[in-house]
Amino acid sequence: MTNPEYIRAIDLARKIAAEVGTPRFYLEREREVALSRELFASEPLVGKGLRIVGERGDCLGHGLTHARKVAIDVGALILIEQESNPVDASVRRLVLLGHLAGLLHDIRRSEKDHAERGADEAAGILTSFPIRDDECAGIAGAIRNHEAFRPFRTEAGPKARLLSDALYDADKFRWGPDNFTETLWAMVIPRGIPLRMLLPRFLPGLEGLRKIRESFRTVTGCEYGPDFIDRGLAIGRRLYGELTAI
Repeated sequence: MTNPEYIRAIDLARKIAAEVGTPRFYLEREREVALSRELFASEPLVGKGLRIVGERGDCLGHGLTHARKVAIDVGALILIEQESNPVDASVRRLVLLGHLAGLLHDIRRSEKDHAERGADEAAGILTSFPIRDDECAGIAGAIRNHEAFRPFRTEAGPKARLLSDALYDADKFRWGPDNFTETLWAMVIPRGIPLRMLLPRFLPGLEGLRKIRESFRTVTGCEYGPDFIDRGLAIGRRLYGELTAI
């Protein structure tokens, strides 16, 4: 059973997040997010990817819920950046690759150099999928490039580069409100870390979030990413203040 002090902290974080409000991306780009979600739900290969990720279980807050959100946002970013109306077959295909990259990007999250190892693991998994070698290489390259504060490789070709940059940005969107409503607690509760030991790490952790603000890679990510981070920072500051005032 979850420690009562953590139950209170989670409830408080979610209350603050509701007051801080929904990131602009989901309000101003609702159409593209909805279309990505629709394509995600209707694609059999995505269903196969979901089953594979689901079998691995949650890993430090980076399980199926995180992967699903990242995947849908990757698809939305691709739809926005490609500006295809109606959406043509090549864009839909790239969205599918984005969905698969989002689902598989943290497949080796518990290991050192998880992006590099995850890229290799994903390439192996995708041998059973009906996708071309260059598409598999694009997904693996995107996964290899998704870690923050690490050098990244420039992918060959504009579509491979977009796939890579969109995965990075969608993953870093999760460093906003989700960091305090979901991910943080999924990381610390299974480890049994007392709340009193977590609080001294709060402010240094916020500094790490702040650094992400200027790292977004797509045009759309650069427009909306800082808003995610600013909302996350606002939640984190208020949450820390209220928890330390007890």
